[in-house]
Amino acid sequence: MPTKALSELEELVGDSRVTVEGFQIEAGKVAEFARAVTDPNPVFRSTKAATQNGHERIPAPPTYTRVGNFPRYAPDGVEGHGFDLGFRPEYILHGEHVYEYERPAFVGDILTGTTTLTNLYERDGDRAGTMTFAILETAYRDQHGELVLTERATVIESDGAVDTETDRTAETSAETDDSSDSSNEYPRGETLATSNSSGERVRTREGDDTVTRPEIESVAELEVGEDVPTVAVEDIERQDFVRYAGASGDFNPIHYDEPYARAAGNETVFGQGMFAAGISSRVVTDWFGISALESFGVRFQSQLFPGETVTAGGTVTEIDRNKDVVETVLEATTETGKTLLTGTATATLSGDD
Repeated sequence: MPTKALSELEELVGDSRVTVEGFQIEAGKVAEFARAVTDPNPVFRSTKAATQNGHERIPAPPTYTRVGNFPRYAPDGVEGHGFDLGFRPEYILHGEHVYEYERPAFVGDILTGTTTLTNLYERDGDRAGTMTFAILETAYRDQHGELVLTERATVIESDGAVDTETDRTAETSAETDDSSDSSNEYPRGETLATSNSSGERVRTREGDDTVTRPEIESVAELEVGEDVPTVAVEDIERQDFVRYAGASGDFNPIHYDEPYARAAGNETVFGQGMFAAGISSRVVTDWFGISALESFGVRFQSQLFPGETVTAGGTVTEIDRNKDVVETVLEATTETGKTLLTGTATATLSGDD
């Protein structure tokens, strides 16, 4: 249970406050973040590649605003999500995260984030006891006051460690109810393999080939039920969690401190949910390109442990050929079939053949 009474927390619902300011999108940091989520696409590190893809400046990956977690971007007196909810850090879970884009964030943008606590409530879990849900919505505007994107995060405090897919599914279901080139060296590399044992196209972290153009640029190229090419990242290591922490500012020790993680009731350290989300975002940016992305959202189901392999893919579920809009469902799993997250994405493409 939080260290604050539910009645006290409920009084905060509807409050808004500036939680991020002076958040400058920097080329070196964008490249670092892309490496941390295993993305080799040169559009995130090369002005030339960005220009070839129709961008005036280097864009940031879809989940890049996690970098706004760094204290240097917080106004005086603001910590974390901007609201003191009394959530104990060792029992905080990330239930869901959704982005809606007006446009990509680009190198040179200076963002301000205003966060609103839109909802807060309790639910009983199967094994995690009473869980407290906080829904926080942050709108990011650039230095000209124009809206760039909005993100909504579901943050959960449980009574204890949650280590089963059943518990996490129960949790997130409850919420539903109410300008220069830089190095191209990436961790363990990246290549586009022709197929895996099932005949699917797969991207792994071997070699150094990269995707320079979106694979699909017109709705005419798609059919409902078509599978999105898969992104695979093999043999996740603890250093991947540390690298993501350094890139994103998510330094919760439960992701890299073994004694801390075990003391909280976990079998070992586990990856940040947004690390897995970053890997999964590559599916839609490789396929459609970042400028086409209208929304991207994930719901976290289970923990990612060292030694596991992440495979992310998706399926086209709907095509509006009048509006050139494509909707997909996404899923990231491990080699044992464990579901790490599910999600959705919407993109607006060209209607030309």
